[in-house]
Amino acid sequence: MTTLRDAAMNSKAWPFEEARRVLKRYEKEPPKKGYVLFETGYGPSGLPHIGTFGEVQRTTMIRRAFEIISDIPTKLLCFSDDMDGMRKVPENVPQQDLLKANIQKPLTAVPDPFGEFPSFGDHNNAMLRRFLDTFGFEYEFASATEYYTSGKFDDMLMLCAERYEQIMAIMLKSLREERQQTYSCFLPIHPETGRVLYVPMKNVDAKNGEITFDDEDGREWTLPVTGGKVKLQWKPDFGMRWAALDVDFEMYGKDHSTNTPIYDGICRVLGGRAPEHFTYELFLDDQGQKISKSKGNGLTIDEWLTYAATESLGYFMYQKPKTAKRLWWDVIPKAVDEYHQQLRAFPDQPVEKQIDNPVWHIHGGKPPVSNMVVPFAMLLNLASVAGATDKAGLWGFIKRYAPEASPETHPDLDAAAGFAVRYFQDFVAPGLTFRLPSDQERAAMEDLLARLEALPATDLHEQFEDPSEGLQTIVFAVGNEHGFEPLRSWFTALYEVLLGQSQGPRFGGFIALYGLAETIALMKRALAGELVKG
Repeated sequence: MTTLRDAAMNSKAWPFEEARRVLKRYEKEPPKKGYVLFETGYGPSGLPHIGTFGEVQRTTMIRRAFEIISDIPTKLLCFSDDMDGMRKVPENVPQQDLLKANIQKPLTAVPDPFGEFPSFGDHNNAMLRRFLDTFGFEYEFASATEYYTSGKFDDMLMLCAERYEQIMAIMLKSLREERQQTYSCFLPIHPETGRVLYVPMKNVDAKNGEITFDDEDGREWTLPVTGGKVKLQWKPDFGMRWAALDVDFEMYGKDHSTNTPIYDGICRVLGGRAPEHFTYELFLDDQGQKISKSKGNGLTIDEWLTYAATESLGYFMYQKPKTAKRLWWDVIPKAVDEYHQQLRAFPDQPVEKQIDNPVWHIHGGKPPVSNMVVPFAMLLNLASVAGATDKAGLWGFIKRYAPEASPETHPDLDAAAGFAVRYFQDFVAPGLTFRLPSDQERAAMEDLLARLEALPATDLHEQFEDPSEGLQTIVFAVGNEHGFEPLRSWFTALYEVLLGQSQGPRFGGFIALYGLAETIALMKRALAGELVKG
């Protein structure tokens, strides 16, 4: 019998492939720090978005996979670069003038425009932590401001001063000639204005750990590199942090990939061992543009959770991380239904298949049982034809379709019904466009209507072992007999004429859920042109 660890060592699921790469780092001896460190970085220049969450979700999946194949303890550190200067004002936050007045100050020195936290950086950190906590992530949170000001980075910053020329040699190769003239890996915090200064160094005193520079008004200053008086540019900061903390794994987006040799090189100059990397593709909005915290395009974390459960977002994150994906409203129903399909498949799979199933990774090896006896896409269509304004309006139909179901026994279905009504009202209803059938379609629909009316007016469960399949067979037969080619065009016609959409559920399942009499009435209204008029 195959053990879980044996199966994991041979799994082609990407979290296990990455976990095995991390394990190779310690083939000869375990880590001196006593644990393997997984890290994620967050730039709190704007409100956290789903891409930020995705890094933690995916890194957690790799961490859990690692814990199956190794007994070495692990830690996940979520590091916030909150000492960065605010280079531009996010468009999707209030009090724009207040933020503009604090441009270039460290994010933890910028007032919170929401008035809830000591700073804008603290506000955005809290937003991130709140969401990570709702998912039950096990992590330690780290603030760059705290690490710099408390002295945790002091030894490494002194080493940066000592090896300044080596770091600069790596950086200057990547810069245009004009930028080379003014670049320094050190960014002083102005003692008077509190702004992060991008100025060249007049002197770097490695022995005393001090830098000398002129500010923007031409005044000369000398500051220690320690104690939070100075920070590093973001690329050197990556490498310094890896060396200081002995990071073993960090993933980042494709837009960082060209910087990997820079990060690694600086880490090695400072005596560290570069971590394992995983580069994921970017998320795109509805226009195919990269989502951005400052622009606020794409979906926010809270927006997704307004219309679907958290697990569906985890499923979306698991799928093909090295492929660019649209992150827009229309991906939510598909993610919900595919997630539950995988949940239903899980119990009957052998261990080798289970650990390749996305739900294993979403739930740390212990996925729940799915009670979604009605697909989300079907609930959306039901909300449409039933005119439901809340989930209670759907439960009468659901109970008839699945008599054993109730909000108490099927809480995930109950939640999905509420999500479906909300999603339908906000995104589906405004775009509904009904049409009249063509002559071929009308003849086929009249035939289907006659066959449905000929069915005995009894409980569908008494007529069919599986009403959904039995009714679907009838619908298929009508489409074939009326010469629809491809047969898909028959179902498209049903959806467009009866539901006002070009896509829909398995139509036999829809009839079983909505009800035979109700479907007959709907078809009569559609054939009479009433849906187009309405």
